Amino acid sequence: MDQIINNLQQFWEYTGFANATFQHILMICIGLGFLAMGIFKEWEPLLLVPIGFGMIIGNIPLYPGFTVGIYEEGSVLNILYHGVKNGWYPPLIFMGIGAMTDFSSLISNPKLLLIGAAAQFGIFAAYSAALLLGFEADAAGAIGIIGGADGPTAIFLSSRLAPDLLGAIAVSAYSYMALVPLIQPPVMRLFTTKKERLIRMKSPRIVSKMEKVIFPVVGLLLTAFIVPSGLPLLGMLFFGNLLKESGVTRRLAETARGPLIDVVTILIGLTVGCSTQADKFLQLDSVLIFGLGAFSFIMATAAGVLFVKILNLFLKP
Repeated sequence: MDQIINNLQQFWEYTGFANATFQHILMICIGLGFLAMGIFKEWEPLLLVPIGFGMIIGNIPLYPGFTVGIYEEGSVLNILYHGVKNGWYPPLIFMGIGAMTDFSSLISNPKLLLIGAAAQFGIFAAYSAALLLGFEADAAGAIGIIGGADGPTAIFLSSRLAPDLLGAIAVSAYSYMALVPLIQPPVMRLFTTKKERLIRMKSPRIVSKMEKVIFPVVGLLLTAFIVPSGLPLLGMLFFGNLLKESGVTRRLAETARGPLIDVVTILIGLTVGCSTQADKFLQLDSVLIFGLGAFSFIMATAAGVLFVKILNLFLKP
């Protein structure tokens, strides 16, 4: 009988109920919130559902010594997480994005590059604010990139500059990407008049097939020579686009923008969610990162809108 009682007691000690803390429950609730936003509100469900479920998985209370968590070397989750830590997943995502993207508008209207560049002001604003709040330069740079509204880039950069903050930065970036429909409209209305919001852009000119094929090659050479450190992302982006536009690699393009990017999106979302364990995520730095992320998005939107207002002063009606 004593043996049975001891076995039951030992079994209880191994359960999540015996090891649960308030922090675990809070993070699980946050994960449920992400699931609700993705499923019921349909805000970026392809991102929020894997991240939310990953948050729940990563915050199941474990008995000390269990080697199944994402930070336990050799565990299944840890092996999958290497794709995030070592920057394997973001380039694959970029290849899929390249295979999806039609650059015709940019080719026919290069001024769009300037508008995109102006929106990057949010990155520098958040970087400066992070420095003022006491973050190291590397960490501030990783936080600032949230304003680029690009989750894979945020993950790629933070895995190199601030791996300890990767979870908070990635979740912040994807959260605000999902909340763009809520964040941007008020900022746009604040800085524009009704007349300006009714402006219609003229239809872009027809872009030839040759231009579309040449663009990824020229784009890669120009950008990679200017910023060689971005080669893993830029190379895969333009390669994916070349697969799409060449017309002779249709199967590869369909794989890149279909099954491949879907699988990598699942892995990146799930593992990033798992990385937000309560003891690492529920810290003051995480709160500051979320605040700086919102600030970065708002400043990027405002800078882009104001730049277009200035640009319109010099353009023909």
